[in-house]
Amino acid sequence: MLEGLDPVRKRPAMYIGTTGPDGLHHLVYEVVDNAIDEALAGFCQEISVRLHTDGSCTVVDDGRGIPVDLHKSENRPAVEVVMTTLHAGGKFDENSYKVSGGLHGVGVSVVNALSVSLTLEVRRDGRVWRQSYARGNPTGPLESVADTEETGTTLTFTPDPEIFQSVDFSFDVLSNRLRELSFLNAGVRVQITDERADKNHDFCYEGGIVSFVEHLNASRAPLHEAPIYISGTKKMMQGGRDVPVSVEVALQYNDSYNEAVFSFANNINTVEGGTHLIGFRTALTRTINRYIAKNQNKGSAKNQSGTVSGDDLREGLTAVISVKLPQPEFEGQTKAKLGSSDVRGIVEAILYQDLSDFLEENPRIAKPILAKVVDAARAREAARKARDLARRKGALSGFSLPGKLADCQDRDPSNSELFIVEGDSAGGTAKQGRARATQAILPIRGKILNVERARLDRVLSSAEIQAIIAAIGSGIRPEFDVTKARYHKIIIMTDADVDGSHIRTLLLTFFYRQMKELFDAGYIYIAKPPLFKAKRGRSERYLKDEAALETYLLDLALSGASVTAGGATEPLGENGLRDVLYAASGYNKVLERLGLRMIDQGVVDASIRVGMPVEADFSDGERLLGPVADALGAEFAKIDPDVDPPEWSLEPHSSGCQRLVARTRRAGTNYSVVFDPEFLGSNEYSRLIRLHEDIVAAGAAPYRLAARDAADPQEFQTAHGLLANLLKTGSKGISISRYKGLGEMNPGQLAETTMNIESRTLLQVRVEDAVEADQVFTMLMGDVVEPRKNFIEENALNVQNLDV
Repeated sequence: MLEGLDPVRKRPAMYIGTTGPDGLHHLVYEVVDNAIDEALAGFCQEISVRLHTDGSCTVVDDGRGIPVDLHKSENRPAVEVVMTTLHAGGKFDENSYKVSGGLHGVGVSVVNALSVSLTLEVRRDGRVWRQSYARGNPTGPLESVADTEETGTTLTFTPDPEIFQSVDFSFDVLSNRLRELSFLNAGVRVQITDERADKNHDFCYEGGIVSFVEHLNASRAPLHEAPIYISGTKKMMQGGRDVPVSVEVALQYNDSYNEAVFSFANNINTVEGGTHLIGFRTALTRTINRYIAKNQNKGSAKNQSGTVSGDDLREGLTAVISVKLPQPEFEGQTKAKLGSSDVRGIVEAILYQDLSDFLEENPRIAKPILAKVVDAARAREAARKARDLARRKGALSGFSLPGKLADCQDRDPSNSELFIVEGDSAGGTAKQGRARATQAILPIRGKILNVERARLDRVLSSAEIQAIIAAIGSGIRPEFDVTKARYHKIIIMTDADVDGSHIRTLLLTFFYRQMKELFDAGYIYIAKPPLFKAKRGRSERYLKDEAALETYLLDLALSGASVTAGGATEPLGENGLRDVLYAASGYNKVLERLGLRMIDQGVVDASIRVGMPVEADFSDGERLLGPVADALGAEFAKIDPDVDPPEWSLEPHSSGCQRLVARTRRAGTNYSVVFDPEFLGSNEYSRLIRLHEDIVAAGAAPYRLAARDAADPQEFQTAHGLLANLLKTGSKGISISRYKGLGEMNPGQLAETTMNIESRTLLQVRVEDAVEADQVFTMLMGDVVEPRKNFIEENALNVQNLDV
């Protein structure tokens, strides 16, 4: 028999869904959901999430704080019962929480069980209470440590690496979830800070889900200016009595061809939908059909024959549905699908009545919506005819595979792989190098149609897309069936250049918009051919990226060599030396990015070395221009003795203080560095400080290199000089080739590096955040140019590999 929290550690997937990245982030969601429940009850206004450099996470709220008095039956503090006992909490009593996302009483206790360590601070009853835990067990009693006038809870936990495949939190995944919560709870401020990369987001939206829809449609062209907002409350029978259910819906049509509908129950993203989503779709279909039938003779919907389908109504629709109810029924602890049956009728009744009234009262808004729906219905009919025609020709028939497909021999989809290859030439090479038993090859010519800007009838007229649909065998929406997929690995294999990246993006757009279930099933992969081949004599080695190439060259240079740091007599160990070199490499890359902005790398490097005060007093300009500038200038002369020293000046800052400016000239080009609070607090500058600290911690300068074939040791004043020398030494006698096209490899090389299951590298494509994925596809591949232009301008200097 398993006692206490042992079941959680024995079978963690039962409680958090998976021990992969989704499960790891689910720990944060469980804690944040408790804070949101306090906000729903009206006791919490601010929530903060902080990711620490040691891998831990802290969640702070200003709610009431978990009760600390003794539990009547357990004879322990209530907070300890909540943290260490499954199915214990305040969510079972409707007097404590009228509406709650956490219902099963397993949330925070599961977080405790799956953490190496957890520290809890509760601010309540005028005191700060603290207790620590290790893998679910208290390491000491609950203690009162200070006085306070505040209330709330602070919880810091470190996920257990024995449980999770990875314990590295994703800032982007968490940030998107917290943005959702901020949209869904108007006026609640939600912050997230990543100390590892000095990133932070601060969310607070007074407009609620209306702001959410506007955010989703920011890269689209709406058909009506403001989203339609509908809300209402009805009662349902629960436990022999009536309980209130509140419904909020915001929707807005745009001129795209894709649906973006997101549903939430008690602030929890029900990614698999549920009864509230069914009620929404039913009401929308009924309302629009009724309005069309009533107004088609008045010119609002002329030439429309028959009833439009639900798919027609949802083309170009962006909507958010949020329901809040006591004691909802979810399917499983991960709460991906709402199961409360009465909610369907409530959502349907509220939306049908209010949306009908809205359309009647706002014919100017109704007209473009109905025109869009009618056009979609016509296009659906055209797509049906195109599908029937393609099916008659055999293009969409499972019995007639495309002629260019070289199919595999195995008929078990779980063993079969489909490589979609760029170009007939590379396709021919791949066919010769494949394992015929399990690997199929489908070459495609050129760039396929951008389906983000095309309706289904046009999509089906593309020969390349027809070939992909026929090869996979699952059909296409609305008849798509993922269980009929002929391959459980669909691998996109394109060249490592700009055209290859574009083709890959077009294919991912097609799969996401027309076969999204393939991502959910984990069937979509990207092949990673090696970027480099290093040839030394008769031996060849393939290297996947620049980091692998650098490691390879350092291995060659360090063979038989030793490095001594500072005043030490013993050489650095292998781990310490590599820590110095890898930190120096990262340091150089940050400086190179700053150089793209015409910022002098030498001046920045000098400021890091002399310890430029990050919180410098910019109100005292003379002090900055004196000792600080002198120290920087002296260090700069050591780094770049052949370059004229910087010219220093003071300039007014927008905040009213001063800023220190250093100007230099290199090879006829002017550079400058502006030292002000913004620059010293930037992500790049903070990262340089950390990397410099890592270098010094691993082994301080100077460095003495005793190479195997050198008579005397060489001395270097910086780790960067040591790194450059080693890379140069490692490159001697090496011929390095960079692959750009698959066709540059012969069949044996392609098979060995990219297709051989024992040695290849594949990237599985996952949809971790549907809202973010929808926005990215719309922004990068849609019709509206302005968001794409802004994206390019904001990220132009972050490009790693630009092929021009």
